Parts: sequence; C-alpha cells; structure tokens
Amino acid sequence: MRTRKSARAAQYVALLAYLVFLAFPFLWLISTAFKPAKELGSLDPTWIPKDPTLENFRQAFDEQPLLRAGFNSLLVALCAAAVAVVIATPMAYVMARHRNRLAKAATGWVVISQAFPFVLIIIPLFLILKNLHLINALPGLVLVYVVWSLPFALWMLVGYVRAVPTELEEAAAVDGAGRMRTFVSVVAPLLAPGVVATAMFAFITAWNEFFFALVLLKTPEKQTLPVILNRFIGTEGVADLGPLAAAAFLATIPSLVIFSIIQKRITGGMLAGAVKS
Repeated sequence: MRTRKSARAAQYVALLAYLVFLAFPFLWLISTAFKPAKELGSLDPTWIPKDPTLENFRQAFDEQPLLRAGFNSLLVALCAAAVAVVIATPMAYVMARHRNRLAKAATGWVVISQAFPFVLIIIPLFLILKNLHLINALPGLVLVYVVWSLPFALWMLVGYVRAVPTELEEAAAVDGAGRMRTFVSVVAPLLAPGVVATAMFAFITAWNEFFFALVLLKTPEKQTLPVILNRFIGTEGVADLGPLAAAAFLATIPSLVIFSIIQKRITGGMLAGAVKS
C-alpha cells in the first residue's frame, strides 16, 4: 500500500513539474507584455511588473497591422482545418476497414511524409504554385497547409475509426442500411471526438506556421500573424521586446480559447460515444 501511495505521489509531482515547465514561458510572456521599457532593461527582472502598462500593446498595433494579419491567419487556419478533416475522414474510414495493399501504401506515405523537412520541398512547391497563379494568395497557402497536415490527420483518424466496433456496422447492415448510410448515421457520430481533435491539430499547425507563409506571401496585406511578428525583430537581430511580447501574447489567445471550447466537446463526445457503444 505504501509503495502504491509513493508511486501515486511521484506521478503527481512529475505532473506538477511538467505543468510548471509548460507554463513558465507563457507566464513570462505575459509578464513581459505588461512591463514598461525601463523594467525590460533592468538587470534585476521580476515576475510581476512593478508598474504594469498597456503601452506595449498600443505600440504593437501602431507599428504592425496585427488585426489584418490575425484575420488572415484565422481565415487560413479555419479553411485548412475544415478541408483537411473533410478529406481525411472518409479516407481514414476506408483505410481502417479495408486493410489491403493500398491502405498499407497510404500508411507508409503518412510516415514518410512526416520525415520531409520543409526546405527540401519549398522550391518545387513554389514553382507549382507559381504555375497555378497561387503565389501571394491565401488560397495557395490553404492548399499547402491542407497537404501538409493531411497525413497526420489521416493517421489520427484511422486510430479513431478502428476503435469503433464493427458490430455496430454489421447491425446497421442487417437493418438494411447501405455503406454510406452506415458511415453517416453510425460511424460519424462516434468519430466526433476524433474529428474535433484532428481539426484542432490542423488549426494550430496552420495558425503557428511561419516558413511557408514567409516564402509564399509577399505583400503585407496578405501576410499572416507569425510573419508579422517577425517584423518586431530588427535588421540587426535586436528585438523590440515589449511590443513583440504583447503581440505574441495576443496571438496565443485564439488557440487557447478554441482549445478550451473544443476540449469540453471532446470530453462530452467521448462519454457519449462510450454510452452508445
């Protein structure tokens, strides 16, 4: 009994240490965002600003088009997540239920695609998008993000599909339901938590992506938030720390809000799926 309690206590300590490790950069970011310039240059930094100010936020909005860039990022991320999920869901169902050579080849494609570094594909990708007249266009960036996030989204959804008992589909077939009706009425509702989690992954991937957006988008009106944040770093590598922290803090809010909303739906969907099963 003592051994079990000690193991449980060690797990809680490890979990607490992990949470502190994750929270430290975010808390420091918030602290920096509200510090005046004199405190940012202090040799004795403190966690809590002695004289908190909103000046960094004002400067951030004055120096860079954060609202337009945020709208571009939100539009691109939502479209990429929606398209990736719509494509990946039926593909994952086929791969999970029909384990043939094609499904194995698709699985191999998923694994190999995740090993490709960005720099190896950026030149051919740029040429392809140039021929399609999608350079410096948000639809072109959406297309890139869909292709880039699709393998991992497919891999995630295959696991969720395999967790759905085939007996439910067999029962639906006995009742006269076709393959499409079975998928829509029986399988899809049970996949809701997986679809939401996959969409969240695709959204965050697109929201935080920097390299493709930097190369493919040229005009400031089309650029996304990560590219605009890079402008707070001067040509000599000196960062305008206060406005940069303020803008970066604002950039994290949409992901946190969406995750907090979706997390409840994931939990509720998992419980509902367990009851139905």
